[in-house]
Amino acid sequence: MYTHSSSRKPILLLMISTFLLFTANAQTRYTSAAVDLTINGTSTLHDWSMTSVRAQCEALFDLNSAGQITGVRSVSFSTPANALKSDHTAMDNNAYKALKAEKDPFISFTATSINVTPAAGGAATVTVTGKLTIAGMTRDAQIVTLCQPGSAGNTITVTGKENISMKDFSMAPPTFMLGTIKTGNDVTLSFKLTLKRS
Repeated sequence: MYTHSSSRKPILLLMISTFLLFTANAQTRYTSAAVDLTINGTSTLHDWSMTSVRAQCEALFDLNSAGQITGVRSVSFSTPANALKSDHTAMDNNAYKALKAEKDPFISFTATSINVTPAAGGAATVTVTGKLTIAGMTRDAQIVTLCQPGSAGNTITVTGKENISMKDFSMAPPTFMLGTIKTGNDVTLSFKLTLKRS
């Protein structure tokens, strides 16, 4: 039985459209290649900071043919609490106690919902809502990041900042010098991650 070629056109067009949609928004897995993580806080004596270059981050991005981010499917992040370092060993040890690092050694975040908005220069503002765990306590958190794809989409640089209340995670702000120096309850977490196509 002869079938006119025009009857095949809708099916052919559907197949082509599906193929183009898939190739134009390819899912690509990225993992952390470089990490710059800083926690800044205050005390009754002076401001303080702790930094870490050890973390694991994994994300699944959708990129179009121009290498622009069109979606983010998943994000997970973790860093050892004892990877955070200041210039003072005594401060580090007190901070690890506050973080309950011996019992709960990791600070982690897992996304539950993600929103992507195009930004200037081919970047994207990615708002990530998820579960943040610190000192064994998990709370809902929303983190706004700027994601900048590198050349040919081989890397993505992720930067952001988040204010955190230690008491929200049942943490007692560390003290020093037999309690004569007290740290403030609120800290600011700043980060710059370089993710590499894997």
